[in-house]
Amino acid sequence: MTFTRQQTLAAELKSQPGMVKAVRCDISKEEDVLAMFQTIKADPDLGGVDVCINNAGLAHNEPLLTGSTPQWKEMVDVNILGLCMCTREAFKSMQERKVDDGHIILLNSMSGHRVIPSGATHFYSATKYAVTGIVEGLRQELRELKSGIRVTSISPGLVETEFTYRMMKDDGKAKAIYSSIPCLQVDDITNTVIFSLQSPKHMEINDVLIRPTAQSS
Repeated sequence: MTFTRQQTLAAELKSQPGMVKAVRCDISKEEDVLAMFQTIKADPDLGGVDVCINNAGLAHNEPLLTGSTPQWKEMVDVNILGLCMCTREAFKSMQERKVDDGHIILLNSMSGHRVIPSGATHFYSATKYAVTGIVEGLRQELRELKSGIRVTSISPGLVETEFTYRMMKDDGKAKAIYSSIPCLQVDDITNTVIFSLQSPKHMEINDVLIRPTAQSS
C-alpha cells in the first residue's frame, strides 16, 4: 500500500471509533523502521506498540533457475528482514513499557507450508518458509523470557488483492487466477486477525492455515 493510499484510508476512517495515523516507512530499510518506531514512541496519542501486525509482503515472478538477484533480494528484505526488524522493535517497545500481554502477528502464507509446481512462486515460497521458522523461534524466545507476549502466524491461501497483479505484471493472467475459484477476501483475513487477538490470555494461537474451500493446493 502506498503512503498516499494510507493517508486516504486514514481520512476515510476519521469518523469511525478509534484513530488511524499514517507513517511513511520502507520496511526494507532499517533507518526507516527505526524512525517509524521512534515516531510512535514520541507521539503522545500512541507512546508505543502493544500489537504489531506484520502485513507487508511481496512476490516477484523470478524463478530459482533464471531469477533476478535484485528482485530476490527485495523479497528477502521485505518478507524476512523487514518483518524481523519490525518485530524486534515492537518487542523493545513492549519491554520498555512493561507490556506483558502484547501480541505479534505475522501474515505468512500457505506458500510457507507447501511448494506448488510454479517457478513464479518458488523464491517467494522460500521467504515464507523462513517466516514459518521465525514464528516458532519467536515463540521459544518469548517462553524462555517467561513473557506473556503471544505470537501468531496466519497463512492464507489465495486472497483477492493486488498481490497477484503485482507479481504477474499481467492483468489478464492475474484476473484468470482470481476468477478460477471463489477466493478468500480481505475481510476473511481481518476476521482471523481479530479472532487471534480476542483469544484469552492463557491461549496462544500459533499457526492458522486458511484456504478457499475450492483451492486444491
